[in-house]
Amino acid sequence: MSTAAEQFIDALTGLKAGDLGRLRALAGQPLDASVDAFDLFAGLWWPLRQRSARAPRRTVAWLVAKLYAFAPVPHAPGVSFATAFSRSASWNERPDARFDSILRASLDQIEPLLQHALLEIGRAGRGCDWAALTDDLSAWEIAETRQKWADQYLNR
Repeated sequence: MSTAAEQFIDALTGLKAGDLGRLRALAGQPLDASVDAFDLFAGLWWPLRQRSARAPRRTVAWLVAKLYAFAPVPHAPGVSFATAFSRSASWNERPDARFDSILRASLDQIEPLLQHALLEIGRAGRGCDWAALTDDLSAWEIAETRQKWADQYLNR
């Protein structure tokens, strides 16, 4: 049986190119920026929310939907974002400093940082566990989540 985050990722990865393009155009924007985007997102998230109280928070699901549309790296269950980034980072570009910036960012500041990192993961031909990323971002305010990412990053 799949988790609510896995079900959300399944719906997200099943989107057609046009729908991903609509989401990609809304990178950095709030959910209420477009009625069209809200309708698309509501079609993804609301049925899941109705079935499960454990569905990702709306703000996190919106963030993950935009991130996936922006950089649709393959879903790789068991490969954490931190590990994928660590393994794909261009070491001449100071990835440690960039990763530290991600760890210090609040949830409302993290989107552009994750976009850049996900593009790098994609350029390296890697994927990450989008469901785990969703779960981690859902608990981003908890210090242990960021510590877990730091450990995963360092233990490549």
